[in-house]
Amino acid sequence: MAISRENRRKNLYMLRGLGRKNSYDWWWHSFTGYNKITGEPKSFFIEYFVINPAVSPRTVQFGNAFSAVKKSQKPSYVMIKAGAWGNDAKQIHNFYPVKDLSCNKHRLDLRVGSCTLTEKNLTGSVSLNFSEAHNHPEYMSSSGSMSWNLQMDKQIPYNVGYGTSGLFRSLWPFEMYWHAQGVKTLYAGSVILDGEEYTVTPQRSFGYADKNWGRDFTNPWLWLSSCNLISLISGQRLKNSCFDIGGGRPKFLGRQMKKKLLFYFYHEGDEYEFNFSKFWKKSTVKYTFTQNGPLAHWAVTAENKKYFIDVDVYCKKSDMLFINYTAPNGLKLHNNLWNGGTGYGEIRLYKKVKKNLETIEHARIENCGCEYGEY
Repeated sequence: MAISRENRRKNLYMLRGLGRKNSYDWWWHSFTGYNKITGEPKSFFIEYFVINPAVSPRTVQFGNAFSAVKKSQKPSYVMIKAGAWGNDAKQIHNFYPVKDLSCNKHRLDLRVGSCTLTEKNLTGSVSLNFSEAHNHPEYMSSSGSMSWNLQMDKQIPYNVGYGTSGLFRSLWPFEMYWHAQGVKTLYAGSVILDGEEYTVTPQRSFGYADKNWGRDFTNPWLWLSSCNLISLISGQRLKNSCFDIGGGRPKFLGRQMKKKLLFYFYHEGDEYEFNFSKFWKKSTVKYTFTQNGPLAHWAVTAENKKYFIDVDVYCKKSDMLFINYTAPNGLKLHNNLWNGGTGYGEIRLYKKVKKNLETIEHARIENCGCEYGEY
């Protein structure tokens, strides 16, 4: 599926005008690599994050959540976040002053330190020793090192609609925005994590790429996505399929709405979308999240006049981590934001035929990105 000009606009750097002093912008990437010696799979993530660029452009400034000074202090920096899930899950953060960031106005092209980001390439590294991680809680970081040199082929995008249109991007009425440039993304290249090299190959990378921007983080916060789906009907891998679920409790013009999720399922060339902002389609999405015992569990159902979808995803909590962010106002309220990349489960798609449900697909889910947090 070709990525349109409008999709490319939504993937650009957003922190201009109203967004320079009270907003964030980030680009998220996740994928699977394989140990060059043992062949063991490992799920990775890499994020380029910018917050409040006009507040302290020349020096890195952390939020008042980590400041001994009681007065309000907003964070201002570029953060490169990289890490892995599974055994010894970790997130490693390096920070740069915003003045070090080079950013193209007309296309996605970010450069800071050794790190670069374009629509097709991802290179860089992070490193933090144990003493730095232990003695600096403001870094919100594990210790370790990771470097990457990757090419990307974003094959299936999800455009959430007019809520991220040019007008809404300029007026900033929502608190948090989402655009998925590559719900299915093929990655190729290599990653070195703590001295171990991993090879990333396109057809087995099961990759994802999206971005978020806004003035605060939604609460609750839910995300599920996978492009590694195996049909339990045919027994074949669905090579042209993926799904993406995201949302929580949006705020519009400062007013909190009811819990809302966006649900997109691309199934072998056919699109199924359940989007609360497209009210004329009369779609609903409901979910539950539980974390009893060793597993986290997401259960999501979506329906409209014609279709019904049921998704169950599980992830070992021992494979996950609490991912860390500070909000533009300087506070860190999401302290239990579960985040993982090794989720598994099942997805069922039905067509409504009178009062019955006719099965279109029943598939196993693997390599699922999964997230949930609420405070």
